[in-house]
Amino acid sequence: MNETDAHEPQGLNADRAATSRMCVLTRAVRPVGELIRFVAGPGGEIVPDIRAKLPGRGVWVSANRHAVEQAVVRKLFARALKAELRAPTDLDAQVDALLVQDVLQSLSLANKAGAVVTGFAKIEGMSGQVVALVQALDGSEAETRRLQGLMRGRGPGARDPVLIRTFSAEELALSLGRELVIHAALRSHDASAAFLARARRLVEFRVGDPASGGLPPGAGVANALDLSRS
Repeated sequence: MNETDAHEPQGLNADRAATSRMCVLTRAVRPVGELIRFVAGPGGEIVPDIRAKLPGRGVWVSANRHAVEQAVVRKLFARALKAELRAPTDLDAQVDALLVQDVLQSLSLANKAGAVVTGFAKIEGMSGQVVALVQALDGSEAETRRLQGLMRGRGPGARDPVLIRTFSAEELALSLGRELVIHAALRSHDASAAFLARARRLVEFRVGDPASGGLPPGAGVANALDLSRS
């Protein structure tokens, strides 16, 4: 059994529909939500498939930057697929960019579902739970901290809302279809939960292996989501 077939039925459809797969680097079997799928592109290059929808047999790697870097260095993609394939040296950066795009698309969907409120005053006047506070990296620090203080204890279970400071004001504005967005808040909604799941995946990719305890549970997640691309 090779790296692409471990613990799963044979066939391309089974590969994409799997609930768990084996990481080609660590050889550990994990839920697919903790892995990134890669396939061979038409030009012989390795292509990230973060939604696990692209055709072809996949190679699965733990969803953290170090694992992807090591898979490239050790030439594991070509070995797993038994083919002459090129894995670009910036493959981890490609994955990061796709995950960022995925998070922002999910934020846009949450906005269309009516789960997003923007603007300091409107957020301050919100009623009910605030599950997440999304603030631009390039916003005013004083204003950012003031709103965070006002939102303390407004999250589920009287906890603080999850704090996300990963995107620029321009990125948030483009995602939400507005001219300028410094502050956004998400109400309790299925679309908000989907957004937070994608945001967590991006953070886990950047900060390390989710199976290693790199992200603390509970309130610590809020701090973990407060990071830049660096």
